[in-house]
Amino acid sequence: MSAAAQRQPFAGRLVMVGFGCIGAGALPLLLRHIDLRPAQLLVISPDAAEVAAARAAGVPALNTALTRDNFHALLEPHLGAGDFLLNLAVNVSSVALIGFCQEVGALYLDTCIEPWAGGYVDVALAPAQRTNYALREAALALRRHARRAGTPPDRVVAQPAEQRCPGDNPGPTAVLTHGANPGLVSHLFKQALVNMAQDMGMPAERPVDRAEWAALAQRLNVRVVHIAERDTQVGTVRKAVGEFVNTWSVEAFVDEASQPAELGWGSHEKALPVDGARHATGSLASIYLQRPGAGTRVRTWTPLAGPFHGFLVTHAESISIADYFTVGAGDRPAYRPTVNYAYHPCDDAVLSLHELVGNNLQLQPRQRVLKDEIASGMDELGVLVMGHARGAYWYGSQLTIGQARALCPANSATSLQVTAAVMAGVVWAMQNPARGVVEPDEMPFDEILALCRPYLGNVQGFYSDWTPVARRGSLFEEDLDRDDPWQFRNFRVS
Repeated sequence: MSAAAQRQPFAGRLVMVGFGCIGAGALPLLLRHIDLRPAQLLVISPDAAEVAAARAAGVPALNTALTRDNFHALLEPHLGAGDFLLNLAVNVSSVALIGFCQEVGALYLDTCIEPWAGGYVDVALAPAQRTNYALREAALALRRHARRAGTPPDRVVAQPAEQRCPGDNPGPTAVLTHGANPGLVSHLFKQALVNMAQDMGMPAERPVDRAEWAALAQRLNVRVVHIAERDTQVGTVRKAVGEFVNTWSVEAFVDEASQPAELGWGSHEKALPVDGARHATGSLASIYLQRPGAGTRVRTWTPLAGPFHGFLVTHAESISIADYFTVGAGDRPAYRPTVNYAYHPCDDAVLSLHELVGNNLQLQPRQRVLKDEIASGMDELGVLVMGHARGAYWYGSQLTIGQARALCPANSATSLQVTAAVMAGVVWAMQNPARGVVEPDEMPFDEILALCRPYLGNVQGFYSDWTPVARRGSLFEEDLDRDDPWQFRNFRVS
């Protein structure tokens, strides 16, 4: 069958909000996998350079910003039943756009649940209100069955897509947070669990719903999950003083690094961190720290990098994975793993973060996203699953810059891991247009991985005997729990 014949048919209009490194990198993949003509596309961006890039690619574009006051009037002429809104912007409320799409019957996908501009750093909001937990709860409250029942948003108990009956009429599909992470890593985690069960002689039927997946993780004794990522890409021009350099959106990275650090809180944890706080409503699957992710580090491990310190930056998957793989309910369930992002960005981004934190989270006057000038390196992104009978198991993508450019020239290694998942999520939503508001954990992991895997370089699993207490305490006394190495206190650095 020809490539054209295999493309997903789509007759509607696809509107892209934002056309930065992810939007520009996703476009060729969308055109490769979906039967789209440029005339069916529209880019909306306040950035003149992004608009020029879209038009150079043959895509119509509007040079304007979506705001709380104008988004409805701007979008209404371009989106209706069966169309698609692909939200790849910062400073645009995901909840507002999802609500609009549910009203008009349009499909939707984003890579992060965003607030309106300033929402991440609004000092009038308590730290709990600036978390991804709060943003996720607001998005899940849009599920139509809850609105129809008249349940107040702070009392909504989200019903997974896989457990809804056809009569629930959940509305047009809106896929939340489907980039690399959050997004792809939820599917990698399920594949990791399947691999581990096979390797440990636990043959069983593959789980089909939330309860069965959580039960499998519990049987395997999975206690901690890190989204463990090491980016070694380096550009020909190094970071200068007063400049923030990154391999993906500087603004988005700084936003999440300025939020409170967040992690899914496991049932095996003995004590809350001294600066930890619980939420009062919602799933109660995670906690937050009274400090930003940019100033919080944890010990972690990847196969090629070995042990390293990663930033505990808040991400939606830390909450959604912990919530999805819970047995029981409330803040003290029978089983739940601790889940957090442990991120070592490219070296210039680390220097940029140090400078940012030193200036009390005031963004540098110049920002630069590395792309064409990347000379070498790779992005090693996967799930590090710990506490089970074989210790630790990392499963994920090892993608070099050379491989990324050969697979899809508009991308770096970092952006291709995101854009492949964006493409896969869009295709799945088009094939499943009436699932309502959906998280990655509720989607079929094998279908998504089948679409993404050709773009992920080396996808493989590795067992390790690494623990966060290995070779600790020889030079200096440390307050460790050696009886249980998988306690969060043993992972935390700062």
